[in-house]
Amino acid sequence: MPTAIVFETHSWSEDNDRGVATGWLPGRLSERGRHLAAELGERRRNDGITAVFTSDLRRAAETAEIAFQDSNIPILLDWRLRECDYGTSNGMPAAELHEHRDRHLDEPYPSGESWRQAIERVGGFVNDIPTRWANQRILLIGHVATRWALDHLVNSIPLEALMAADFAWREGWEYELHPS
Repeated sequence: MPTAIVFETHSWSEDNDRGVATGWLPGRLSERGRHLAAELGERRRNDGITAVFTSDLRRAAETAEIAFQDSNIPILLDWRLRECDYGTSNGMPAAELHEHRDRHLDEPYPSGESWRQAIERVGGFVNDIPTRWANQRILLIGHVATRWALDHLVNSIPLEALMAADFAWREGWEYELHPS
């Protein structure tokens, strides 16, 4: 039986409102984001989730805390689920940062990491899932890098194709991690 991975992005942040690429900065949820996080909890609380794993960046952790408050589902923070580290570009206007993101597929952002390095970091987390959570249904709350890692590592979508497409937010993605 495969491990079911449900992925949800962190909820809407104040930086999303301002058009800022937060990267490794903590960020905070906006009022809209707190409302959406509560909706995520309503949607997933009785969905068979045995554990919630979230990026340790504040906007993702806050999403999990709001969504699963008063729940017995454990919330576990893991730094490997963080967004790509844009280095000195963390906090810059998102449109400007993402205009040439393809340049950073393999070349790290100044004082940061490349998208491929971010995907490999998340991959370390994905590889660890079966050691404790095999054959269960888990929820990951993360960022673009988290979703791209799942699309690339679980569904074999080339990173070049992921970078060329818009992120296209929606209410959750589901993946199956099969034993190797």
